[in-house]
Amino acid sequence: MQMPAELLRALALALALRLLVLTGACKDVRMANEVLAVNQPFAFNCTHPPLTFGDVNVTWYKAPRNISLSRNITWRIHQEHTWILILPLSLEDSGMYQCVIKNTKSCYRVHVNLTVVKNYSCVSSGSSLPSLSNEYSQILYTGNSGSLRCHLYFPDSCLLDSIKWYKDCKEITREQQKFVSSDMKLFVYNVSAEDGGNYTCTAILKHQAHPRIQYMVLNSITVSITERGRPGGRIPKIIYPQNNSIEVRLGSMLIVNCNITDTKENTNLRCWKVNNTMVDDYYSDSKRIQEGIENNVSFPEHIFYTVNITFLEVKMEDYGLPFTCHAGVSAAYIMLRFPAPDFRAYLIGGFVALAVVVTSVLGVYRIFKVDIVLWYRSTFHSAETREDGKLYDAYVLYPKPKRDNQCHKVDTLVLKLLPEVLERQCGYKLFIFGRDDFPGQAVANVIDENIKLCRRLIVILTRQSSSCGLLKNLSEEQIAVYSALIQDGMKVILIELERIEDYSTMPESIQYIRQKHGAVRWRGDSTEQSQCSKTKFWKKVRYHMPPRRYPPFPLAQLQRHTPYIYTAGKWEPNVGPVTH
Repeated sequence: MQMPAELLRALALALALRLLVLTGACKDVRMANEVLAVNQPFAFNCTHPPLTFGDVNVTWYKAPRNISLSRNITWRIHQEHTWILILPLSLEDSGMYQCVIKNTKSCYRVHVNLTVVKNYSCVSSGSSLPSLSNEYSQILYTGNSGSLRCHLYFPDSCLLDSIKWYKDCKEITREQQKFVSSDMKLFVYNVSAEDGGNYTCTAILKHQAHPRIQYMVLNSITVSITERGRPGGRIPKIIYPQNNSIEVRLGSMLIVNCNITDTKENTNLRCWKVNNTMVDDYYSDSKRIQEGIENNVSFPEHIFYTVNITFLEVKMEDYGLPFTCHAGVSAAYIMLRFPAPDFRAYLIGGFVALAVVVTSVLGVYRIFKVDIVLWYRSTFHSAETREDGKLYDAYVLYPKPKRDNQCHKVDTLVLKLLPEVLERQCGYKLFIFGRDDFPGQAVANVIDENIKLCRRLIVILTRQSSSCGLLKNLSEEQIAVYSALIQDGMKVILIELERIEDYSTMPESIQYIRQKHGAVRWRGDSTEQSQCSKTKFWKKVRYHMPPRRYPPFPLAQLQRHTPYIYTAGKWEPNVGPVTH
């Protein structure tokens, strides 16, 4: 049975990397010597910036067999992320450990020489035993205030609690006003020569894998007292804050870092205060605002410190109150203020709201356009008649169907319903050829003369319009459409007496009008309901008609229409038959 090619390649790559590690192909970058007492927890973080901040693989080994440590957190000796953790140390744990930091381009190795010694008492520490890794030296300056830090570093799976401070093996209590303990720091006020000596901080460590087991961890600090040197030469510098204000919303959470650079030998007090009181003391009841743990990064010439202040919830009383970061004699504050109004959000919201309103208005207008226009005309109509030289509102052009039923429908609509609704109910004036002209007049002259007196052209269409001679051979239809479209630019209203699916047989002028302005389809009959001007069909026709400027006419008056002729440069009524 053959193994898949992908599995073979993976095994080969793993073997090659293993050989690189075992044959010393990685570059040695660091050797650390750690000396600790037995029964204490031990943790060491394998870091080599900037490699450990990217996509890398960190593995811990125990020399000389180079066996990788287990990642099972329940084991006494195991690896957690980049850390090695031993809970607790035994004498057999002494030896060489190494971690390998690998990425796709490089490989580095860090060695840790761990020495575990027998337990020692507080009194005997520092004399009969070698210098331990958890023993530190710090300097305090007379006449000033300073701080001591408990250097306990463990992975996030470990919880440190019940921190206590000792001086010369005697516990420092709250009654001693000279000292103030705050988590990992011990503040010493008004330093004097008597404050030198051996300090010890202890804490209870619990690991998440065994929360019921407690481990004692300690850190020893040898403090020496000295006079401060030349004034101004060793004053710490606060990089941020710089007496500035911060915009923050009411009720939000806020974390502000105080960044400080200081010389290595300085042990200046670094803390946050409000109203000349330590933040943790000022908010000791609510714990709403707390000072965080101090962190530091060592450089060849100085140490970069960071200590933050955390607002779990910003309240109204926090605004305008200076929160001051102190570093020895240096101090700088921040003040909280309300954020400035975001006009961009208002503008964007305004434009969006305007767009929604405009879109809604346009949508409503598009749906109810006919009703809105007719309502506006009836509400804001003018009683004055505009002098535009027109005597009629519309010229009605209709075909002469060959079939009797079609002829009856056309005559009913043109000669009965149009006058009833548009003239009598709506007050329009119509010119209907065959009704308003005198017998004996020349057709061409009557059409040419009267269509110039009209504001609209109404064309009635049927399926047989093209076969009935509509717009052919210089007939009434062709003259009317030519005068409306070419000479006067008159608006044309197409009315379909019945549904017309195909306009290809229609003249090009009718096709153009249909495409540009559409058509109104007649759906009614000769009943009384169909003769109401408020039905949908008549509303559409009235929408395309010009605004009404005449009062409705009595039915009897509709029978008295006087044709006009153009004489001596003006239009005059034709009182008798005229032949041309």
